[in-house]
Amino acid sequence: METRMLLKSNSFMAIGLPAAVSAVLLASAPAVAEESGRSFEIYGFAQADYIQDFGGRLAPEWDDALRPSKIGIDGQYGGDGQSSISVKQSRFGVKGTMPTGANNTPLDFKFEFDLFGTGADAGQTTFRLRHAYGEWGSILAGQTNSLFMDGDVFPNTIDYWGPTGMVFYRNVQIRWTPYRVGDSHFAIAIERPGNDIDSGNLRLIEGLEGVTVQNDEELPDFTAQYRFGGDWGHVQLGGILRKVGYELRASASDPWTDGSENGWGINLGSTINTIGKDKVLLQIVYGEGIASYMNDGGMDLAPSQTFSAGTPTGLEAEAVPLTGVLAYYDHYWSERWSSSIGYSYTEVDNTNFQDPGAFQKGEYASGNLLYYPLDNLMVGGELLWGKRTNNDDANDDVVRFQFTVKYNFGTKL
Repeated sequence: METRMLLKSNSFMAIGLPAAVSAVLLASAPAVAEESGRSFEIYGFAQADYIQDFGGRLAPEWDDALRPSKIGIDGQYGGDGQSSISVKQSRFGVKGTMPTGANNTPLDFKFEFDLFGTGADAGQTTFRLRHAYGEWGSILAGQTNSLFMDGDVFPNTIDYWGPTGMVFYRNVQIRWTPYRVGDSHFAIAIERPGNDIDSGNLRLIEGLEGVTVQNDEELPDFTAQYRFGGDWGHVQLGGILRKVGYELRASASDPWTDGSENGWGINLGSTINTIGKDKVLLQIVYGEGIASYMNDGGMDLAPSQTFSAGTPTGLEAEAVPLTGVLAYYDHYWSERWSSSIGYSYTEVDNTNFQDPGAFQKGEYASGNLLYYPLDNLMVGGELLWGKRTNNDDANDDVVRFQFTVKYNFGTKL
């Protein structure tokens, strides 16, 4: 079979790579093209967001994403009406296929990052790994979307974080997909555990003023996914089982004690194609001890006070129940114009020994109008609303407008 080199000499220059780097890549291109079944793609986009809030205020390190769990209550973070300009959503990635000579089964790979700092880097424009994995046949290893997640229900929004009530977690995993036919498949995986522990009001108990509570992760999380798809869209069922553990000591001189609860969850999602490219996006999730897999809000484990005949008898750990809902509609007015509108929420059933200021419910709604004047250019505006409600029913909300310009780039070998 005749092979062709799909890369032009000016393609790398067009995406801004230095001439020296372009020369090295071009020098290797003929060798890449010599072997049938091998491909390599560079892709990504440069994006700038102007964000203006009109009410409420998020924690300063989260100004560039509307996360209801980060909304301040009663002026917690200062005055309302903040503004921001960010390039954190900008993304770069490579992906491809390599022949292996083993049963004609190729090796697929993907490496992708953006610039939206989280964790210790929250608020910073810094490297954030999204995907880093390889897949050979039915075996995948690395970091990518959790099997408990349905990434296809993420609507066509321009806010970085997106709807609060959806399962959204890219996790390190080892995955086996024994069944794959067309747009349908079944897969199971072991995934990296990561428990969010709430110490609640333990420090109010005499003798526990200096208590230390930390997560204890003795087993991986077990996930499974079944997806049935066709020209009409898809329906997907995800499940998770996990051991949510904790370690506790009253003071630095005391020994550690530990315990755990079983966590579980069911996630049902679907996309339904309607007219043209339009689609309905739906998801409902329920479980106990699954907050760390949600896009926003809640804790996996928290203390609960037990009672006997109305008298407190002791404390125990409880895997916190959680419900998440998402309903969106993506509409395409024409080849150059689109909109997405919808609502989502996450709600947890707080234990009776969590702090009054603990997160109870997050709500998120958005609508946008996006314009695509060129194939690789998008300009658009989005109006958003988010609300946080605490365990004691205290609440506050944020109204936000976001204007975005996005330039896509990419080339293939």
